[in-house]
Amino acid sequence: MKFFKEPENTILFVCVENAGRSQIAEAFFNKYAPKGYKAISAGTRPVSQINPMAIEVMKEVSVDISNQKSKDITEDSMRNSTQIVNIGCMDKESCPTLFVHNLIGWNIEDPKGKSIENVREIRDEIEQRVKELVTNLQTKQEINI
Repeated sequence: MKFFKEPENTILFVCVENAGRSQIAEAFFNKYAPKGYKAISAGTRPVSQINPMAIEVMKEVSVDISNQKSKDITEDSMRNSTQIVNIGCMDKESCPTLFVHNLIGWNIEDPKGKSIENVREIRDEIEQRVKELVTNLQTKQEINI
């Protein structure tokens, strides 16, 4: 007996290092994701570890990203994504995802080197934008039913 699994729509969150903003967005999206959706994140220049401040501010809201790894963006990840969200890399050299068709640009400040208060503000902005994205996707799903 075979079971058919509905394909998932993938939202790809991209920033330069995949160590802060995109990791936060991926975690929030997967927390709030509508049925049939999942998030992944990647960077154009991934680093060896997730920003410790990002881990800390996410723990404050009961979301654990401490086991996440920084990942490199690939042609496959872009091609297989329903939607790509460019969180903050704004030049052609560091972010080729600027030039794909299914792109949303958020232009959120990088938490790297910022105070804990600033990183909390960035986290909260990302959470708000993720919730808006989820609402838009749910509305789209309802229209297509």
